[in-house]
Amino acid sequence: LLSYVNLLTLETLSLSTTHIYPAFIFGTVAYLFIVFCNLLILITIAVRKKLHKPMFILLFNLPISDMIGATAFFPQVLLSIVTQKRLISFPACITQAFLIHFYGTGNLLILSAMAYDRYVAICCPLRYNTIMTPHTLMRIVISVWVLSFSFIIIVIILTARLKACRTNIVDLYCNNPSLLKLTCEDITVNNYYGFTASFVIQAGSLSILMYTYAQILRTCVMTNQRDARQKAMQTCGTHLVVVLILQISTAFTLISHRLDSVSPLLRRACGVSILIFPPVLDPIIYGLKVKELKQSMLMFFKRNVNATK
Repeated sequence: LLSYVNLLTLETLSLSTTHIYPAFIFGTVAYLFIVFCNLLILITIAVRKKLHKPMFILLFNLPISDMIGATAFFPQVLLSIVTQKRLISFPACITQAFLIHFYGTGNLLILSAMAYDRYVAICCPLRYNTIMTPHTLMRIVISVWVLSFSFIIIVIILTARLKACRTNIVDLYCNNPSLLKLTCEDITVNNYYGFTASFVIQAGSLSILMYTYAQILRTCVMTNQRDARQKAMQTCGTHLVVVLILQISTAFTLISHRLDSVSPLLRRACGVSILIFPPVLDPIIYGLKVKELKQSMLMFFKRNVNATK
């Protein structure tokens, strides 16, 4: 088993002595910013009853997923910056790999569910409350987390059964493709399952996105109400930016692990971008662009600031 290996070595950060503390401060500030912004959205949605709607209940799951990904990445990197050691135990590595893949899969499925919600709201407004009932909403949320967990736990179990003959992780953090490169055994089963799972998740979420947005665009073009059309396009445009950032970064990172011609530096940069940009941009984009959420966040923030005076 890979677990016979006690310590693994992650790819070096290549930081000079003068850059250690600036990098540590920047990483700490970035992590605290991610946690603060995502917690603000979570708390705002939780305490504001007017936000207890399907759109915001689905959105509630996104900050949770983002914080899982950020927490799986930042603390370990910050520790290695301070200690100048890139060693990680196998249990910590396998846990990090699981959490990072769980975060990525969860985000794609949550965003797909949010796209479906916007499709029903814009294309079938009169049937919205009938379709998006609390029971249906609960089934969607549970399905997202169960599917994410099921897909990824099987990936990790298949990888953990292999015997390692190397100890150097080729990325800045642990992930399944990097763990597979440690073994000298046959990984055909892993490749087949990994490819199938990736295809189902990526193609499935992309298909939902393309269908729902095609229908939304068609409805927006046909409607005669300019304000309604503008509001719909603004909401969907925000969602589309978030989805494309995650889809493109994830697809390129997975493909780059299978192509030796891709620069390792470019692959690592894309891999890290998946863990930095969505958790940073999601609360900013949704907090600023979704008017109802922005107003509730400002009211919540002002009320708590006044309470402390």
